[in-house]
Amino acid sequence: MVRRAALVLVLVFAAACGSFQDESVVVDLRIIGMSADPPEQVVAFDINNPPPAVELLDQLVPTKVCALLADPNFDRPLTYTFTLCLVDRGGRCDSDAQKVLSAGVLDDPDVTVPEPQLCTTVNPDGNLLGVLLESLDNDDFKGLGGVYYDVVLRVGSADFDPSLDLFGDKALRVMPKIPDTVTANHNPTIDHFEASIDGGDPVTLPLGRCVEQTAPYQLGTAQKVRLTPVEPPDARETYVAPTIDGQGRTFTESLTYQWLVGAGGVTSAFSGGPRDISGNPAPLFTDYKTPSADDVPEATDVPLWIIQRDERLGVHWYESCVRVVP
Repeated sequence: MVRRAALVLVLVFAAACGSFQDESVVVDLRIIGMSADPPEQVVAFDINNPPPAVELLDQLVPTKVCALLADPNFDRPLTYTFTLCLVDRGGRCDSDAQKVLSAGVLDDPDVTVPEPQLCTTVNPDGNLLGVLLESLDNDDFKGLGGVYYDVVLRVGSADFDPSLDLFGDKALRVMPKIPDTVTANHNPTIDHFEASIDGGDPVTLPLGRCVEQTAPYQLGTAQKVRLTPVEPPDARETYVAPTIDGQGRTFTESLTYQWLVGAGGVTSAFSGGPRDISGNPAPLFTDYKTPSADDVPEATDVPLWIIQRDERLGVHWYESCVRVVP
């Protein structure tokens, strides 16, 4: 494998020079993203004659919540804790009803093969019911637009001060079937990603971590490549959102893309989104510029992460890698 340590040393040195690091460049432990499957659930609910809570729970299925981590500076295991709760503005648990779902140790997320999965399960039980009821009590619309709850992830290293741990949270939702045309959201999908150098013919960008690719897409130093997501025809769901009169409005999802890299930079950290005022679709691509020869004096594998999101809590992530050769 092309040496990863050289890139780490360069980035650590650059960070020590006093300049602020671009947020799209991942140089430290980072929670890249969190997803849930399913991201939301729909239950039959009559506001004027609400069913017993146990009947609502019977309509729910377990939800799998996963997180993607990057830890480029160290080859080390990480400790983690998942907690079911409601969060404050800072993304920390701030509710009377909360429950630790799971805790443990994760092998190094960048180099362990096969890739370790950091996941937990929210079961439809009394713990979830307690959080949902507290959320409902705080909702001015009494659940018409959905009842939200959260899973908070705390992650760090046993060898470091716990005050340095990172926190991330994933919001989830239970929606009443009001109106009857309301359907549950699904996580978005992608067909593939295209890479094009200097306007040349696009090629399919291979997916997978650097440690898993024997022949990553090869680029020179200080070179720009356009990265474009290619969506399947059904990627953007049509859905109905409830209105305060108990009716609904129909929308088509707008998808966004977040682009993160291990070195170099991107012209747009975020792409996609709603149409502009003239009705033109938002550009989906970003242009990635590889690091200079001064930054990578030898062939270096650079990780890429792309996070795909919709407007209804849906998330899907993808990992790739490029080989930068001076």
